[in-house]
Amino acid sequence: MTFTKRAFIGLAGAAAMTGLMVTPAAAFEPTKPIDFIIMAGKGGGADKMARLMQAIVEKEDLSSRPLVPTNKSGGSGAEALIAAKGAADPDHTIMVTLNSFFTTPLRQPGLEIDNMAFAPVGRMAEDTFLLWVHKDSGITTFEGFLETAKADGNAWVMGGTGKNSEDNIITDFLNGNYGLDMKYIPYKGGGAVAKQVAGKQLNSSVNNPSEALGFYESGDMVPLVAFTDERLPMFPDVPTLKEKGGDFSYFMQRAVVGAPGMSDEALAYYTDLFTKVYNSADWQEYKTKKSLMGDFMSGQELKDYWEVQIARHDDILRASGAIK
Repeated sequence: MTFTKRAFIGLAGAAAMTGLMVTPAAAFEPTKPIDFIIMAGKGGGADKMARLMQAIVEKEDLSSRPLVPTNKSGGSGAEALIAAKGAADPDHTIMVTLNSFFTTPLRQPGLEIDNMAFAPVGRMAEDTFLLWVHKDSGITTFEGFLETAKADGNAWVMGGTGKNSEDNIITDFLNGNYGLDMKYIPYKGGGAVAKQVAGKQLNSSVNNPSEALGFYESGDMVPLVAFTDERLPMFPDVPTLKEKGGDFSYFMQRAVVGAPGMSDEALAYYTDLFTKVYNSADWQEYKTKKSLMGDFMSGQELKDYWEVQIARHDDILRASGAIK
């Protein structure tokens, strides 16, 4: 027997005894209900999306333990970020995010939130925005909106989800680029905002399609312009802001992240879980009906996407004076 063969046999024997070299790591499986944090209030796009995903997981029997949704909308998502950061069991804590995942840590550095510490489970879509008014306003075009809102000045009220959030960013853009002085009022969720427009308590909103769809179908709310690169298939007669000469489009991340400290094994489990949710017929139908865009994204690709979005929102917030 040569030395090489003896060395090989010795190593193989040691491996067999210890199990360290030949036994693969056990795959993660949740052992208790999964805390499913939602960074927004009830009735908004994030809430509807989270509860649909929960329903798909149950319908398709995709998880051995249930997802338990919990709305944490305080502080434009700060409450949710703090809860996820301080999760006692990161392997059983996931969170549905909006763009407040980017903007709130930028606006509130004292929270000491590191976006890159979250586990990149999966981006399920990018949501879109439209400018809405009530049908009784008599406004049917973007030009008509500008004329009326400019004349009303600070008496024109735009509602949105959260302070210095996505809706606030779009409102600031319209104010800064079209000579408007609209007053912005933040709410805890997009569902509440849509109800206020439909009830004529607000003059306008920039709700996501999913949040205003019921009031659009009833004829109470009218979309005037889309903040997208191309017209939305659901609203083929609604022009984009770019068609109206505005060099601006804006989308919202609809993603699931894991709590900081989540193990690689748990991350792999949840990425697989939400890949299955994304590929389900129910999710694909929801994407189409709610004018959601974008393909599934996870892992390093998702982290790279976050870096781009953080840089962009830093520029946007600095330009508006929200941060210095």
